Amino acid sequence: MTKRKEGRKFNRKTGQRRAFLRSLTVNVIRKERIVTTEARAREIRSLVERAVTIAKKETLAGRRLLAARLHDPVAVKKLFEDIAPRYKGRNGGYTRIIKSGAARKRDGVRTATIEFI
Repeated sequence: MTKRKEGRKFNRKTGQRRAFLRSLTVNVIRKERIVTTEARAREIRSLVERAVTIAKKETLAGRRLLAARLHDPVAVKKLFEDIAPRYKGRNGGYTRIIKSGAARKRDGVRTATIEFI
């Protein structure tokens, strides 16, 4: 029996898709709020929340793991020094997706804002 594949493809090959999702994740961490499509916001939500969970542990191994995953030392530093300490007493649910009524002009896709709570 075939099972449904997890994750969206975004009409990209594997390497392009990984880089695309990585850049969106880094942008959310650096800016703490971005406006994107609903599908993209849903897809990067889990990546951002996993990164915050790793950063909350404050270990060297976690710092190296995030440095390898994100490829952005500024984002890793911000995660460990600013974002993770905010959520010490919280067990998940660090991001919020707010759907906007507006659609993109070029293709009509609905937009959403993903931000930290």
